[in-house]
Amino acid sequence: MQISGLAQSLSPVATRTAFLKLIDRPRVPLTAAQTKLAEADGLAQWHFTFAADAAQRVPGILVKATSAGGKRPVVISLHGTGGTKESQLELLIQLAKLGFIGIAIDGRYHGERTKSGKGSAEYSDAMLRTYRTGKELPFLYDTVWDVMRLLDYLETRDDVDARRIALIGFSKGGMETYLTAAADARVAVAVPFIGVQSFRWALDNNSWKSRVETFQSAINQAAKDAGQSEVNTEFVRQFYDRVVPGIRDRFDGPQMLPLIAPRPLLVINGESDPRTPIPGLMECVEKARAAYRGANAEEKIKLKIQPHTGHAVTPEARQEAIAWLQQWLNP
Repeated sequence: MQISGLAQSLSPVATRTAFLKLIDRPRVPLTAAQTKLAEADGLAQWHFTFAADAAQRVPGILVKATSAGGKRPVVISLHGTGGTKESQLELLIQLAKLGFIGIAIDGRYHGERTKSGKGSAEYSDAMLRTYRTGKELPFLYDTVWDVMRLLDYLETRDDVDARRIALIGFSKGGMETYLTAAADARVAVAVPFIGVQSFRWALDNNSWKSRVETFQSAINQAAKDAGQSEVNTEFVRQFYDRVVPGIRDRFDGPQMLPLIAPRPLLVINGESDPRTPIPGLMECVEKARAAYRGANAEEKIKLKIQPHTGHAVTPEARQEAIAWLQQWLNP
């Protein structure tokens, strides 16, 4: 099946403009605050918050070496479904020891931004509310906005080199990584883990079930609301169109990933990951490679397929990602 005419007709500039218009909302003062948490082994940790919009404050963790002087490169690590900023702490510490400032935030309806402080139940509930009301964009897009506001915050800090900010993300965070990097050129380097995919390809090839499992309760109830006896391909299309509009056509992976060119991009996926099927992944990557060739920047895009690996991250791939960040950000 061909990509929709709308997706084919939009230029890269028009795609980015349309995406930014979709997720845009009134900007409010950041009113940032931070509190020092701990200092040990030459590293210091801070808890910080800032306003993403009138209703949401974003909590985060920042880790850096106590000896780090001047403006340092930053790596923002985005967690997956059910994760928290604290789940990224091991990576942040490793990055801080290498000379980076490591940062993680809680995604919408995760961690500190939930009543329970853990899990993904409130995230799934928010998707169902969006399906019913058309309000909010909790699946991916709201956190993309939050990360863009995080970039605004980092630009105000005197210890951050705003020209050297990278995003690395895992699963849900991997999707948010490539979407944010596509939308905002302030992301200097992007490393999406187990997240790059074509939603359209998955729908056209009946390979959507594993992705839907990450919000199964929401889509099951939405189908019940609609009088559907089962969740089928056509209903998944309808659900996406209400909850994450454009994700299967104009803002799908093959349209968004090329927008990162010519900035360094390392895509890491599992060979047998059912949530990011290889044929759909390759459609995204080939479109991106064409954009990098057009920008004479072919050396700045790389694909790593983790052999014999599903929806997981291997130690070897993680180290390759860190080496990529070191190569391009030079901490």
